Amino acid sequence: MSWPVAVIPVFNERPTARDIAERALRQVAHVIMVDDGSTDGTAATLEGLPVTLIRNPRNLGKAASLWRGIAVALADGAGAVVTLDGDGQHRPEDIPRLLEVHRRDPAALVIGARLQNAAGIPAERYYANRFANFWIAWAAGQRVEDSQSGFRVYPARLLLGLPPQLRRAASFVFESEVLIEAGRRGTRLEWVPIPAIYEAQGRPSHFRPVLDVALITRMVAWKLLSRGLYLRGLVRSLRGA
Repeated sequence: MSWPVAVIPVFNERPTARDIAERALRQVAHVIMVDDGSTDGTAATLEGLPVTLIRNPRNLGKAASLWRGIAVALADGAGAVVTLDGDGQHRPEDIPRLLEVHRRDPAALVIGARLQNAAGIPAERYYANRFANFWIAWAAGQRVEDSQSGFRVYPARLLLGLPPQLRRAASFVFESEVLIEAGRRGTRLEWVPIPAIYEAQGRPSHFRPVLDVALITRMVAWKLLSRGLYLRGLVRSLRGA
């Protein structure tokens, strides 16, 4: 099996970017940091670290940043791509737990799930996520525990088989849509419990519970309508298939 590569997008993450990068390097040998047009000197904090640094000329959004990092990882021969956020919401120390599941099932898409710790999640984020989970699970035809978690292990084969238009999806729509596309291709979704980390002094999340869930719901509605509502998928998702 080819080695895993971590891809970490950052946007104005000066307080956390270096710490996350250093901790990720203790878990995997190859780390790609994608600076999405930061204006606070985030890139400078990474100087001297053995990471691959990609700098967007302007803020392109999380999805575009992920794809730029993923493209480099795949070109370098990565067998799997680990994605996590650079703001401290994901612990790099949990990477081995996700990779353990990946090694047991190399074709699966492995996702860190936070919703078991509802008390640690802001209420608006928790209920927005639960709402999105239902619809995405229906369209994917599989159980979905945390559709908005960006802490994932993508098998290279899945990434290489995704339709080109998906790469143009908006940031949070992309991470939802890829779950649906994976489910439709018969890729198993595996869920690994991880802590919900929301620091009181941390920067505001880029996720907009109302607007982003509306965009996600519109995307899912189109997916369902294009398949005649896919009632079989609803049954399978409710059964935990």
